[in-house]
This record gives sequence, structure tokens and C-alpha cells, in this order.
Amino acid sequence: MELTREQVFVNAYHYDARNHEWEKEHGAPESNAEVKFQLIEKSEENQKTTFMAVLHFIIVQQDFVVSGVMSQINYLHNRLVESPSEFSQHDVEEVSAPLLDMLRRLTYEVTEVALDRPGISLEF
Repeated sequence: MELTREQVFVNAYHYDARNHEWEKEHGAPESNAEVKFQLIEKSEENQKTTFMAVLHFIIVQQDFVVSGVMSQINYLHNRLVESPSEFSQHDVEEVSAPLLDMLRRLTYEVTEVALDRPGISLEF
């Protein structure tokens, strides 16, 4: 897959300390991360598909929860895509990698400051 990418854009990133007492009454959050693709433009003349990858996430750890949305515009060269379902699992992983890297990086840095100890490294 021949891709050109724009910079990852952090639409929203939230760090929240967990309140286990409150969770006993209202329920604990559950981790989830999902990448969706939005077709922006398909150019038959240039044989290029422009699409946005959007990561929605909530990551639950023992002491905190991080949640938010990140996005990145991608230009797929020499391939026209009608629907995101045309992407293979390998394609999805390749497109998603910069978004997940940014999530790891932000979480490490924020938890290092918030918890006043070495940052937490997320594993996917």
C-alpha cells in the first residue's frame, strides 16, 4: 500500500483518575478502541483515494482512564477504494499504526506527570 499521510490530529484526549467507590455503584468503564475510515475523495484521474482514519478510544487501567479521538488524513496512491471493507487486516493495521503510536506516546507522557512516576506504556 502506497500511502502519504498528514500529521496525526488529536481531536480530544482525556485523562481521568478512577473513582472505584463511584464505579461500585454506577459500573466500571470498559476498554475499547476502534478505528473507522471516512472516504473523502476518490480521483480516477489521479488514481488516488483520500480518506480519514479516526480512532475512538477508552483505555481503562488500574488507576486511571484515558479516552478521546484522534484522526489522520491519508492519501492512497495507485488504488481506488469504494468502501473501507476493501481494506485487508494488514491494511487496517498499517493505516492505524500512527494513531496508536500517538495514543501510546500521549498516555506515557501524561501518566508520567499525573502519577509522578515513570509513565505507563500501553500494549496493543
